[in-house]
Amino acid sequence: MTEMATQIASDLLDIEAVTFSPSQPYQWASGILAPIYTDNRKTIGFPTVRSHIADGLATLIDHEYPEATVIAGVATAGIPHAALVADRLQLPMSYVRSKPKDHGTGRQIEGQLTASDRVVLIDDLISTGGSVLQAAEAVRQAGATVLGVAAIFSYELPDSTQNFANAKTILHTLTTYSTLVEQAQKAGNMTLEEVQSLSKWREDPWHWQSN
Repeated sequence: MTEMATQIASDLLDIEAVTFSPSQPYQWASGILAPIYTDNRKTIGFPTVRSHIADGLATLIDHEYPEATVIAGVATAGIPHAALVADRLQLPMSYVRSKPKDHGTGRQIEGQLTASDRVVLIDDLISTGGSVLQAAEAVRQAGATVLGVAAIFSYELPDSTQNFANAKTILHTLTTYSTLVEQAQKAGNMTLEEVQSLSKWREDPWHWQSN
């Protein structure tokens, strides 16, 4: 998957789905100051990029979760990718809302899902893992088995590693923060000092300070 990781990282950088700003960091909703901002929703607007992602996720799932019977997208960003992957694998698809509907049937999970199903959840990116792990719990509450999560990108934060371990949930991604930084450096978009700052942020994002 090394070649795929490099390809997806390059794609995200090319379409500016990922931007770096070590000297003027972004503030996330969680309060974390971050030298990186990722908007993988942009990928659906680029046919070649979204095809690379769908092919990569389909290959990943075929290799890591061959017993999967349902592909589930995490609302909302994971839904289009789940649809493309389910089509490639010729598997039923469902999607999981962040919370049950407050009207009608009150469903949280839509689409094809039974208690005997073995589900792979798809999300666009993993920061702390909170939203996708909530979706995984909803699938388990519905009686199905969660084989694991497949995502486009992970920030590789210590919090996410711990959260997935606590939830006993497997995670595989197409590319990672480390690969993105490496590709950006190769493209000449960052100095060595900026790369070092980015590395320090990933190790301890809550206490990182920009230069």
